[in-house]
Amino acid sequence: MDKNQVDLVNLHVGQVRPPERIEVSLPRMQEDHGMLKPDVVDRIREWAAQGVRVKQIARRLGIARNSVRRYLAGARVGFQDRPAARRLDEDTQREVEGLFLGVAQGNTVVVQQELASRGIEVELRTLQRAVAPLRQQARARALATVRFETQPGQQMQIDFGEKVVSIADHPVTVHFMTVVLGYSRRLFCQASLAERQDDWLEGIDAACQHFGGLPAQILCDNASPLVISHDPKTGVVVWHPGFAAFCNDRGITPRACRPRRARTKGKIERGVGYVKHNALAGRSFVTFEALRKHLATWIVAVADQRIHGTTNEQPIVRFERDERQALRPLPVHPLAVRTRRLPRRVSADCFVDVDTIRYSVPHRHVREHVEVVVGLERVEVWLRGTPIARHARSFEPGAWVRDPAHFQGLYRAESKATTTPAVLSERSPAERPLSVYSAIVEGGRP
Repeated sequence: MDKNQVDLVNLHVGQVRPPERIEVSLPRMQEDHGMLKPDVVDRIREWAAQGVRVKQIARRLGIARNSVRRYLAGARVGFQDRPAARRLDEDTQREVEGLFLGVAQGNTVVVQQELASRGIEVELRTLQRAVAPLRQQARARALATVRFETQPGQQMQIDFGEKVVSIADHPVTVHFMTVVLGYSRRLFCQASLAERQDDWLEGIDAACQHFGGLPAQILCDNASPLVISHDPKTGVVVWHPGFAAFCNDRGITPRACRPRRARTKGKIERGVGYVKHNALAGRSFVTFEALRKHLATWIVAVADQRIHGTTNEQPIVRFERDERQALRPLPVHPLAVRTRRLPRRVSADCFVDVDTIRYSVPHRHVREHVEVVVGLERVEVWLRGTPIARHARSFEPGAWVRDPAHFQGLYRAESKATTTPAVLSERSPAERPLSVYSAIVEGGRP
């Protein structure tokens, strides 16, 4: 054992003070593959048997810890012949590219199978390297976007976004309809509690009222309330009848962007993000109506006044100068937005439920089957062709909308000074005494 080896052993047993750093230059059997000479591997195993830690062995020899672990785990000592990466000849390369772009539809496994059927055996990794430039070109085409500008008044883009917002100290998922005029980038936004067809139509109608005119076309995605089907190959769109009738009434041409191609309507995609991260971020509201009022103010005070990054103009300036006069006039008489007609059964406490909001019904109709007509501003309850209740439409999640007249005569007076109906009309169902429900079950009559 030479002096250096003796020092290393003494270092392990603590007889010699360790130097500041040990550097050992070790010859490699095959530099490209990192193979160590057999005597070095023997040294690794010898030190490990003496209890020297992997980290210390690696430091002494100047090699990676994983290399130490590999040889301690029994890695074979000797040369490892690694064949050079195979390259296809020109004819085979052209054949592979043709298969990849043709019948294989971008699947290298299918390319390999097709070649095998022709008696050509090629490793899958070789094929993957051969078609790598084609894959990169396909990715680039998928990501590349051509900015498409429209003429004033030509196009309105629409979409929904959603965000959890604190309302009355409770987290509420708010769906916000966002509308952007393609030319001026002027924006409109309206909050709702869902994304049903009525919510889409109400948002579009409110946007047209806000802008003071109608665009020539609407660009949307393939949301189910608007589109029944969209064939990506033929481009044939089957529109939902309600949405088609809405657009036809207003002389607007609907257009749907290609499936899974959201960048087609990039203006509205950025608009939705702008609303989410600017108008709503970090904000809380006392009521849902307060949220709606905030959005109405924010649209005018902030969104209209900002300098748009693409046009380098304020949207309101660009709109007033070029686009307002290009919009078609609104109908002289407001056109009705399609209303929902919902079958319901009056509950024992004299309410019907619509979108988590409960509307009262005269108590004599408890347990009867009714039809609830939900309009833009009003909610009506009909029974056998006759309206039995009318309410202003509420947008407060979980609200109870009561008409005191619906409960008159339902409760017995407990005293001459205080009547039960006056007190109970302001109570929540959780606060009502059980005797109230007993009276309802028994018929609700004094």
